Amino acid sequence: MRRLVVPLSILWLLAGSPFHPSAAPQQAGGRSATLFTGARLITDGDKPPIEDSALLVEGDRIVRVGRRSDVPMPAGATRVDLSGKTVIPAIVNAHGHVGFQKDISFDKANYTRENIIDQLRQYTYYGVGAVMTAGTDAGDVSYQLRDQPVPGAALLRTAGRGFAMPNASTGGAAMRDAPYGVSTEEEARKSVQEIAAKRPDQIKIWVDDRGGSVAKLTPNLYRAIIDEAHKHNLRVMAHVFYLADARDLVEAGVDGFLHSIRDAELDDRLVARMKQKNVYITPNLSINGRGIGAQQPPWFEDSILGEVFSPASIARVRPAQNQAANAGRGRGNAPNPGQPSSYEMQIRSLTKLHKAGVTIALGDDTGIQNSFPGYAALRQLERMAESGMTPQQVLVAATRTAADILRLTDMGSIAPGKSASFVVLDANPLDDLANARKISKVYLRGQEIDRGALRARWTGGTGTGGR
Repeated sequence: MRRLVVPLSILWLLAGSPFHPSAAPQQAGGRSATLFTGARLITDGDKPPIEDSALLVEGDRIVRVGRRSDVPMPAGATRVDLSGKTVIPAIVNAHGHVGFQKDISFDKANYTRENIIDQLRQYTYYGVGAVMTAGTDAGDVSYQLRDQPVPGAALLRTAGRGFAMPNASTGGAAMRDAPYGVSTEEEARKSVQEIAAKRPDQIKIWVDDRGGSVAKLTPNLYRAIIDEAHKHNLRVMAHVFYLADARDLVEAGVDGFLHSIRDAELDDRLVARMKQKNVYITPNLSINGRGIGAQQPPWFEDSILGEVFSPASIARVRPAQNQAANAGRGRGNAPNPGQPSSYEMQIRSLTKLHKAGVTIALGDDTGIQNSFPGYAALRQLERMAESGMTPQQVLVAATRTAADILRLTDMGSIAPGKSASFVVLDANPLDDLANARKISKVYLRGQEIDRGALRARWTGGTGTGGR
């Protein structure tokens, strides 16, 4: 899974494609040093963990990694004992949205700098160190937060305004007027040229008719968008639903899919073409999985969810008892129990993609209505494993591969020179990915996140969310 869009990605970089460091590096002089010792250290998802490790951090950078016996403590350094803990790189989310959800309200009026930062801190609370916001960012706020990261908040990457037919992009009406609505090839190319001047991290397109309720971006338009974006060294990621559209998008040169196909199982030919053309995917599996009835307990009863989000916001996603069996079912689901559901088809497709070596990254589409930034990413880890991916492979998808897709060269692994962004867990996720929810501490760019203070702020000191 290391072979992310190479050599094409290298050509993009050499040609001057957008690149933004994770944060401005601190000055070398006067940096404080901290030596973390004793943890099981998972430096990279597919490498053997380092037992009884030592991790030396100076300022916001990692400077040495190894066994405790091999890394001496520098004079004046602070020691942090992590014996019995497991350390993983901070999670990277390659598909999300920000700004519109605020407790139980989902509205364009919520799209403020303050609310976006609050959501970025929600991501961080659950160990997510960076997120890509995909196509619903009007104005300059997301670009400003990308270029000037806020202390204690996850890094933001943005596609700015996405592309769809007029008023036909997202499922959330509050977001609908954020993207460009284009009707002609000339208009599409001109809009790409306009947004290219802002240096978005990728371009987002929607190719979905929302069950026949809106017009779908037509092939001539998305081909013009892809072609013009590539002229500006910009990659294009697509929201897609139907198998037939996915086939044509691959041939048109799309760089990534932000959802799996949901009306059918991927066929071997399409999987092979995705591999051949270096098309990545963030599967975005439903948080409900195979159904709430199969979960013991259901995810919305998880105690760590209430550490950030209010009882009212959680209650909105809790189905009535007679709805539990169908929770999470939507377009493309089987009309009768004898046929596979859309979710089951997506799992089968992910199994094929994984076996073929297609690039898979974590992306959970949080930020849409009634979603839970950060928390959903942790659940996504367990969903991805249902495809047969090992815990190691899932961790790679959620760290190194997602970082590669976002071109965060100093995130995704724990190594000298990398950003000191990592998560301290009370149990080993290689044994059970559910252990990724057992968070002890989160460090972001060398600083420990005060999760207790955030929790108190969000819950009012009650232990359950509410703002």
